[in-house]
Amino acid sequence: MKKLLFGTMLLALVIVVPIPTMAQVDIRISFPLPPPIVFAAPPELIVLPDTYVYVAPDIDVDFYFWNGWWWRFWEGRWYRSHYYNRGWGYYNNVPSFYFDVDPGWRGYYRDHHWYGHRWNYERIPNQRLQQNWRSWHNDRHWERRGTWGVQSYKPRPQQQRQELRHQRQQQYQQRPEVQQHQQQRQQQQRQPQVQKPQGQQRNARENHNTHSLKENLKEGR
Repeated sequence: MKKLLFGTMLLALVIVVPIPTMAQVDIRISFPLPPPIVFAAPPELIVLPDTYVYVAPDIDVDFYFWNGWWWRFWEGRWYRSHYYNRGWGYYNNVPSFYFDVDPGWRGYYRDHHWYGHRWNYERIPNQRLQQNWRSWHNDRHWERRGTWGVQSYKPRPQQQRQELRHQRQQQYQQRPEVQQHQQQRQQQQRQPQVQKPQGQQRNARENHNTHSLKENLKEGR
């Protein structure tokens, strides 16, 4: 009786679960990596007021540290790595911190002023940053320690910060290199597509979703 019951259940599973013989579309987008930046020594960084975004003021390219990753913007595309000098990979999005970055920060850095207030920023060695960035973020270190080094400074209200983010997002979308990158992505998506068996496609999709979930958790989204 048990053998008969087991056989019936097995037959039902075979009927209900389809064999993964159908093919589905697998779209792969690839872009070149940015040229390396040569560092004579590990970079020193400063933290931007109102954020926990760290920037490298001694190099003339967009180069950031945020949430455990190094970030680079190059030719309208974003790349990230756990190392400042190697291991870069294409990031298929705009990192969420970017629209909190004031585009005029280099001028404020040069003048030691942040919106009319004296800015006594602190240059942070890379090793110290790597050891402390997480605890600084969790403990709200820079608010509690003299508001990011800006004298008599009060952080912007949340509504004003959201308005600034929206304005910067619009300006970002109008940049020629960003629009060119978006066109390149659309062209690659229209190219002939690789066919994969349904079972392999499902496994790849599950792995991608798991990876995306982990990355979103890392970014705190």
